[in-house]
This record gives sequence, structure tokens and C-alpha cells, in this order.
Amino acid sequence: MDLSSLTGKKGASSAELKEAFKAQTSQELAQSSAQALFTKATEKCFAKCVPAPGTSLSSKEQACTERCVERYFEAFNLVSNAYARRVAAMREAGPDALA
Repeated sequence: MDLSSLTGKKGASSAELKEAFKAQTSQELAQSSAQALFTKATEKCFAKCVPAPGTSLSSKEQACTERCVERYFEAFNLVSNAYARRVAAMREAGPDALA
């Protein structure tokens, strides 16, 4: 199996291949997570805003869905940022801070 496509060059070292593989895996995981988040937001907001599905959405249902998805992502970003700050603070404090 030729793994040079991960680094874009022939004869890459195993360390370069490992880093390229980690980067590609991380990117794919982020893409999968974003897709899952979007799917969950869409499902929840559709269930909340569209009580009786039909062939099209009313303007009220469209507006409700748009606002709901916006709020869902705002809340997700708020929680994610708070969590990231907390993890960073715990890393700075060191392992003894957990005790």
C-alpha cells in the first residue's frame, strides 16, 4: 500500500506518514462530528417547528426552523467554548489540580 498520498511526497519518513495520517483522521473526525451536529439540530428543530409535515413548509415553520437552528448552533458554540476554556485551565493547573 502506497501511503505517500498522505504527505504528497514519495519516500516520506514513518514519522511524517504518522503525522499526516493523524491529521487526516482528525479532519475526517471533525467533518463527521459537524455532520452529526447538523443532523441532530435539523431533526430537533423540525420536530419542534413542523407539527404536521406536508408538501412544503409554511413561512411560520420556515422562520421557526431557521431561528431554532441558529439558537442550537449558538448554544453549541457557547458550551464548546466554555468546555475548551475549562480543559485549557485544567491543563495549565496540572495534574495535581484534579485531586
